[in-house]
Amino acid sequence: MRSPLVALALALSPALLAQTAPPVVTGQFQRIQLTDEFWAEGAHFGDFNKDGTLDVVCGNFWFAGPTFKERHEYYRVEKSFTVKQADGTEKTIQGYKGALSSENDYSRNFLTYTHDFNADGWIDILVLGFPGAESWWFENPQGKGGLWPQHVAIDFTENESPTFTDLTGDGRPEIVCGSQGYLGYAEYDPKNPQAKFTWHSVSPLVMGPGKGGKPAPVYFKFTHGLGVGDVNGDGRPDFLEKTGWWEQPASLVGDPVWQKHEALFGTRGGAQMFVYDVNADGLNDVITSLDGHGYGIAWFQQTREGGAEGWTKHMIVGETAGENPQGIVFSQPHAMDLVDMDGDGVKDLVTGKRFWAHGPSGDADPMGTPVLYWFRLTRADGRVTWPATLIDDASGVGTQVIAGDLNADGRPDVVVGNKRGAFVFLQK
Repeated sequence: MRSPLVALALALSPALLAQTAPPVVTGQFQRIQLTDEFWAEGAHFGDFNKDGTLDVVCGNFWFAGPTFKERHEYYRVEKSFTVKQADGTEKTIQGYKGALSSENDYSRNFLTYTHDFNADGWIDILVLGFPGAESWWFENPQGKGGLWPQHVAIDFTENESPTFTDLTGDGRPEIVCGSQGYLGYAEYDPKNPQAKFTWHSVSPLVMGPGKGGKPAPVYFKFTHGLGVGDVNGDGRPDFLEKTGWWEQPASLVGDPVWQKHEALFGTRGGAQMFVYDVNADGLNDVITSLDGHGYGIAWFQQTREGGAEGWTKHMIVGETAGENPQGIVFSQPHAMDLVDMDGDGVKDLVTGKRFWAHGPSGDADPMGTPVLYWFRLTRADGRVTWPATLIDDASGVGTQVIAGDLNADGRPDVVVGNKRGAFVFLQK
């Protein structure tokens, strides 16, 4: 029998009655688990053997498409651990401690990208390492097999969401990140790609109070939130971070300091940041997560009232079910991608819950369901909504999630690498 208090609450709160249940897996995507071993917090794709089919790379291995069953070691496997089985014997498992262990570990491979650095026609692999450590690119041996030659790209890669994209407009991608307290980018020399990349700062060295009150760099290895995009519509990509955006000047000669525009795009800072005209009003907006280890995904609407720059926050997913029309709640949105998932000409958001960022007892709701969603950007009657499709509920994301058409059927697919392994989700 319903208590009078419950009846009264329902009568006074019709929104509770209208709240829909969170989505369930619909079968829109074919789930392929490449491995259950933990090698990396990200994964990517490229045609590494030049057979005309895209392959997937995660950690120390690349997996040959289109089935992804055949894996090839391209840099040496040096990590393993042991677990005690039910009969008391020990079993050795390759990789870092993750879902296959009750303990937590951290991979040296935080994000992965692909590019032909030496212009020999064979796709190479870029690994952005653990925050604060060096990053490398691995040279494709042109189908000869064996381990790939390894080259150091940059000695210090800071921020937990570095990216590899064309920031300068020269037609070649750069590593965009922090390094030794500065924000900036590192570019390779196409005439000598094996040499270390050249670093260019876009910010000054900003200091703030550190441990014990001693001055320390504000931008450090575990800073969260980073992106690239043309915020002001001048045709030049800008540098985004959680406390604002840095405007690219008309000329980069002499490495000038870029002008910072203050804006609060998060609390702790979350993941990748994207610049996109969400509401089609002619002004580019910002999409990001608010806290990569807590809760919150939002888009920030750019306004220009009286010529003054302003930002209005609109929640997509929050800390409570009432902040999303479908009742969706998940923590640790530490990775996202912005891709047109349904071919309607409008970009959509792919994101989910990072699995065990700091292990089974760290951060918000660490043992929650490791969900992976895509949110469809819709514009109707002057309103923006983001109806969600649940891709999977047993994978989540890492510090990177990538969408792209792996099987050339015209539909973007999704690639994930994290502490539960490596996954491909083929859109049907």
